[in-house]
Amino acid sequence: MLGLRGSYRQRISGDLRKVSFLNGKVSRESGMRAAVMAVLAAASLLISLPAHAQQPGPMTPPPQVAAAPAPVKSTAVAHKQATADEHYTSAISTAPPSLPVNQIIQDFAAHEAEFKVERDNFTYEQTFVVQTIEDGQVDGEYRMTSDIMFTQDGKRYEKITDAPVPTLTRIMLSEQDLDDLRNIQPFVLTTEELPKYNITYVGRQKLDELNTYVFDVAPKKIEKNQRYFQGRVWVDDSELEVVKTDGKAVPDITKGDNQNLFPRFETYRQNIEGHYWFPTYTHADDVLNFRTGPVHIRMTVWYSKYKRFRVTVKLIKPGQQPHN
Repeated sequence: MLGLRGSYRQRISGDLRKVSFLNGKVSRESGMRAAVMAVLAAASLLISLPAHAQQPGPMTPPPQVAAAPAPVKSTAVAHKQATADEHYTSAISTAPPSLPVNQIIQDFAAHEAEFKVERDNFTYEQTFVVQTIEDGQVDGEYRMTSDIMFTQDGKRYEKITDAPVPTLTRIMLSEQDLDDLRNIQPFVLTTEELPKYNITYVGRQKLDELNTYVFDVAPKKIEKNQRYFQGRVWVDDSELEVVKTDGKAVPDITKGDNQNLFPRFETYRQNIEGHYWFPTYTHADDVLNFRTGPVHIRMTVWYSKYKRFRVTVKLIKPGQQPHN
């Protein structure tokens, strides 16, 4: 993911202080230095983009609803901003699962490992929008639309197709924000990742036509320079596939006067191909409580136009049944 090295600033009590969305770095600067840094920020954004992304892209804003492939099944996909339809969610029942809890965890983690490999075989479009809200109105926005593609020799890369000039003035994006966009918000809990987390069975819940098992997930310990998910996951009780996650990236980062805060988000998946459930929509609507005051942000990511680029070759052991 491309990082922004710009310095979008928050004006507080007549001083210019650098405050990161999700990266509330705070430092006093003189007005002259702030003006110089603003110019350098704009220049660094252009330098950070690949050559093809420096050309003017489509100026028409992406649609508010990403055109995802028609799903075989769907979760409660989506926030009211993403669809006009209402979705049914039942209360959580404490009824025990029909399988041993540990078996469910091991099975859905194995499916997650398989899904992680498969998603790397697909191209797709990703639209990422961050907005700041003041008195109910949008007062700043960062938007980027990318195609996740492959070169002719099969190397994966990101082609930016639309990146209007950001209008954020009260916050900025950090490298951690963009890393979380790639690794935490489309959270994948694989067999390899299981030892890092405490996973607790909560109960059963119905999401639209899906019956699901609900689990709380939290890191066992926080290792330095590592990012984790903390929150809740929903697992389809028939195929044992993760279909929804709700939580946040942890830890928040505070070093002296510097703050890096992260919002709570929901990610919904759709059944794109076979038994594979891919993320199609992530949404956060949260208030980040910086020392300098709260900032209301909205973040939305649409993943759409999934298309298989290559086929995974799988070796099936004698007597082993393929996962259909």
